Amino acid sequence: MKLIAQVKLQPNEEQAQSLKETVERANAAANFVSDIAWQQRTFRQYDLHKIVYYDVRSKFGLSAQMTVRIVAKVADAYKLDKKTKRTFKPLGSIAYDDRILSWNTEKRIVSLWTLGGRVKLTFVAGVRQLELLKTRHGEADLVYRNGEFFLYQTCDGDEPPAGDIDGFLGVDMGVVNIAVDSAGEVYQGKTIKAVRHRHRKLRSKLQAKGTKSSRRRLKKLAGKERRFATWTNHNISKRIVEKAKCTGQGIAIEELGGIRDRIQARRPQRATLHSWAFSQLRGFIEYKSKLAGIPVVAVDPRNTSRLCPCCGCIDKANRKTQASFLCIVCGHSGPADYIAAENIRRAAVTQPYVSDAQTIVQRQGQSPGF
Repeated sequence: MKLIAQVKLQPNEEQAQSLKETVERANAAANFVSDIAWQQRTFRQYDLHKIVYYDVRSKFGLSAQMTVRIVAKVADAYKLDKKTKRTFKPLGSIAYDDRILSWNTEKRIVSLWTLGGRVKLTFVAGVRQLELLKTRHGEADLVYRNGEFFLYQTCDGDEPPAGDIDGFLGVDMGVVNIAVDSAGEVYQGKTIKAVRHRHRKLRSKLQAKGTKSSRRRLKKLAGKERRFATWTNHNISKRIVEKAKCTGQGIAIEELGGIRDRIQARRPQRATLHSWAFSQLRGFIEYKSKLAGIPVVAVDPRNTSRLCPCCGCIDKANRKTQASFLCIVCGHSGPADYIAAENIRRAAVTQPYVSDAQTIVQRQGQSPGF
């Protein structure tokens, strides 16, 4: 499976300037290529390459391979859709491959092509990142963020085959409780919700103030909320995968793609709904499960919070409140999120666990029935 090793570059002042100029020139070239692609309605990399290659090299002074990577960047951007013209930020990331980048992990030195020629830079990386770099394969992205340069290198991680499992651990994801599993453990969202609310309130106050010091404060706060949410999701996913591994179970999760388009939220709820990072949590669970050799099943979320696991009654009235479930037929009751997690577990048991290819099919809206 593909993993990303992130390393921090340590250029001197001259090298940093050279890297910055290279990034700016490359993105200017990408905008030039995008203009031509849009005007001529030519979006395939092969066709676009024949049209713009020599113009890009002469106009922007880029090397042959950097030109190839810029054309590929534009073609990839138009693969999502061809209805909108693509533009690139002056300091957006640019891709490097083995022809214009080389690593020396023992000495922790990386060599990069720039407009001023090759530069050799030292880099900082943790033990895990250095281990990943031994399996590097494919391109690396040069990223400029907050005045510093980073390289994101694609690596091949070992993916052990999935072994025999004894049932599934159902996981219900939500806003009030980030996750609840069918074993009864609740991963509360109280802390992250409070952090998001505090940051939204503070941002609104500082933006309204509009002073130089308030802008400095906003710049300092940028990304802090996102990093905390990411750290929280990493910890929750780690605990879920570890529990499944210790109990010899697979993991069953909901297919929540497109949920924001399917539901209507009141105005006070919209900020909370749209900051809900369920997709990130699912991604973390999936890749950690692959590394642990644990199968993951995505099931249809319809009626998981309304279905009684005892008598099978499905009714909106079963969900008395956000937190409680009470079946109107048999009287079975319990925490609503736990009931949902149990229903997700049962739905996974009634079907064989799926491969990666089948999971992709599910994500395209063809989730298997219960």
